[in-house]
Amino acid sequence: MSNTVRKNFPVTGMGCAACVARVQKALQQSAGVQEAEVSLASNSARIDYDPALTSPAALRQCVQDAGYDLLVPEEDEEDDPDLAEEEALEQRAEQAHRDAFRALRRDALLAIVLATAVMVLGIAVPDFPGKGWVLAALAAVSVGWCGRRFFAVAWKQALHGHASMDTLVALSVGISFLFSLFNLLFPQMWTSRGLEAGLYFESSAMIVGFILLGRLLEERAKHRTTEAVRALTGLQPARRDIRRGDAVQVLPGERIPADGTVLEGTTYIDESMLTGEPVAVFKEAGSPVFAGTLNGQGAFRMRAEQVGRDTMLSAIIRMVKDAQGSKTRIQHTVDKVCAWFVPAVIGIALLTLLGWTFFTPDGFVRGLLACVTVLVVACPCSLGLATPTALTAGIGSGAARGILIKDADSLQVAAKVDTVVFDKTGTLTSGRPEVVELRWLSSDPDLPALLREMEARSGHPLGSAIARAITTAGGSGDIPPYSSELTGVTALLGEGVQAAWRGKTYFVGKNTPERFEVAERWREAGRTVVYFHDGERLLAAIAITDAVKPDSAEAVRHLAAQGITVHLLTGDHPASAAAVAREVGISEVRANALPADKVAYVKALQQQGHCVAMVGDGINDSAALAQADLGVAMGKGSDIAINTAMATIVSSELGKLPELVGLSRKTLRIIRQNLGWAFLYNLIAIPVATGVLSGALGFVLNPMVAAAAMACSSVLVVTNSLRLLVARHS
Repeated sequence: MSNTVRKNFPVTGMGCAACVARVQKALQQSAGVQEAEVSLASNSARIDYDPALTSPAALRQCVQDAGYDLLVPEEDEEDDPDLAEEEALEQRAEQAHRDAFRALRRDALLAIVLATAVMVLGIAVPDFPGKGWVLAALAAVSVGWCGRRFFAVAWKQALHGHASMDTLVALSVGISFLFSLFNLLFPQMWTSRGLEAGLYFESSAMIVGFILLGRLLEERAKHRTTEAVRALTGLQPARRDIRRGDAVQVLPGERIPADGTVLEGTTYIDESMLTGEPVAVFKEAGSPVFAGTLNGQGAFRMRAEQVGRDTMLSAIIRMVKDAQGSKTRIQHTVDKVCAWFVPAVIGIALLTLLGWTFFTPDGFVRGLLACVTVLVVACPCSLGLATPTALTAGIGSGAARGILIKDADSLQVAAKVDTVVFDKTGTLTSGRPEVVELRWLSSDPDLPALLREMEARSGHPLGSAIARAITTAGGSGDIPPYSSELTGVTALLGEGVQAAWRGKTYFVGKNTPERFEVAERWREAGRTVVYFHDGERLLAAIAITDAVKPDSAEAVRHLAAQGITVHLLTGDHPASAAAVAREVGISEVRANALPADKVAYVKALQQQGHCVAMVGDGINDSAALAQADLGVAMGKGSDIAINTAMATIVSSELGKLPELVGLSRKTLRIIRQNLGWAFLYNLIAIPVATGVLSGALGFVLNPMVAAAAMACSSVLVVTNSLRLLVARHS
């Protein structure tokens, strides 16, 4: 059986969607790679691979063979037990981005200055001897120095049989500059035919200037879409010498160095980076604390239980990176279109040149300009950036609010949800039940201790509440914790727990061998009733209450305002379920539901044509979470539920659920806007650039205007996506 691992690696050298397609195809065809997703927005590759069949070095070679580069750990960083490898890659990628951005900014500013000088000199200054050579010299610096990146990448791509956005720019700039230089050197080729030997140095210089300026703005905007991950990564604790089990002193103002438990001391801790909630949380002995959260004014000692890459913060960072590197189904379709886009544009440009040359008198010059304009105006960047920038911004915005989205498809599904099914305990309610009444029907003095131990071992929230109540009441008896006399403790999924003790089997759960009248009154009051019996006699009855979360009713109202139908699905008694449903405003209720019943309920809704989100926190919800179109887990719930779900609300506050729906709908709306603009722009701009309107309207698109339009197209798409980082979602 293969041991597939998933890692994110920074990719350098990508400039457009065609580049993404090349890198992704190269990785997917590499031995040992199960799946690869490459993102232009984050300049990264999410790769699932078998370490027994390949290695990061082999993956890098594969990407280099395609004409790009993959940043992988250095030898001294590999197999590091903590976060050194991940952080080293992040730092190298960030440094590479800073260096590239500085170089881009320098070249862009110089190109704009040169382009302005060429434009003013060529248009506003009267002719003088040698003017053409001055223009040629200025344009040569712009094309040869500022625009060198286009030619270098285009040449590298050509060597591998590929073409990209840089190929289009290099062709257009190179053709316009060389044609102008030819006319400057050999003007008689045209003047002898009665034609003007035109110089278009300003076109080549302005194309370089506009495109570099557009890329500068684009890179700055793209970098903002990944701010959420960089902010989370920056919260990684600086103390790395801590090992699991260590007792650690945390001083006021320090970040918590590991996940663990408070041993002594009290304080308030800012956990907003995990939960999205600004209110500091009180901590005392026994309270859990999490790496990266910020300690307030109190000093305390803690026991480290999860360190390095095992902390919740590290898990969140990995989840967000994986999600931002994933793709929606629509993006896969766009990628296929983009793979053919550049070759198609080159073909259209050649046909434009041939058409003007052969079908119009002396049309070579106009055909050449139209050819250059087609190459310049086409913008695969806007197509390639339309979806990933919106997804990256949307998932990052969710992470900043304490909403973790597993992948891009989850975000897309959340936008379509029209039905939400809630579990009750720990979801609509606080999940910290309290025993309000315990009636013993047997006088056996050993039974309280037996019940306490069975419930302590059950692992269920109700069991913990019963165990606490018996301990507080002083009924622990003489049986020590985890007595060897108590055997066969078994959790009965959806039923309770059973155990063998002194040759007899005992049960705790919702079933009873005999009727207990008082229980009906408890249920009518909305309390959960648990019975303790030996299969023949009822030994005790317990009334438990679980307070409804303060924001549950408001969350249900917001979901209804979003056009979503809300259901309550619980294994609890109908009376308890009805009481909670009345309090929060839910009309559709199903009680006494076992795990299999929950799955069947969700299936039935799906068969009616609904897109269903299941929200739960327990092991008994995991099957229904997996069955639902969108599974949403509470962050304080079971690990099984969290791992099964497609989204996790870290703080377990239901008010985040309408935010998730609103965020996903807005993200999908922005993706559609971006794609609509990108396709519409290219569908209009490319035909106009060929000169088809010159006959009817006398309109010919200038290459300089085309360059400005192309740059604006990409910047518009990325800027539109950035709205997800600043707007509230309803």
